Amino acid sequence: MKAYLISLLTGMLAGGVYVAIAVPSPAPPVVALLGLFGMLVGEQIIPALRRLINRQPLTMAWFRHECVPKISGTPPPERAPEPPPR
Repeated sequence: MKAYLISLLTGMLAGGVYVAIAVPSPAPPVVALLGLFGMLVGEQIIPALRRLINRQPLTMAWFRHECVPKISGTPPPERAPEPPPR
């Protein structure tokens, strides 16, 4: 989370500098950013289809562990330790 905040603040600072010196920003338009997001989401379709073909369930836990880190760039959540057998 800290890296995201630093990145956001640095970007805001750079944007302020661009406005102060009256230079157009080199940032891509929002349409391009949405296209990149779509590519990240689209990459997850093949693994999901593979699970369906292999008759494995598409659970929210699988989605959070396998897809969300690849889309958001965050590390996968740690799994809770399994209780010892009785």
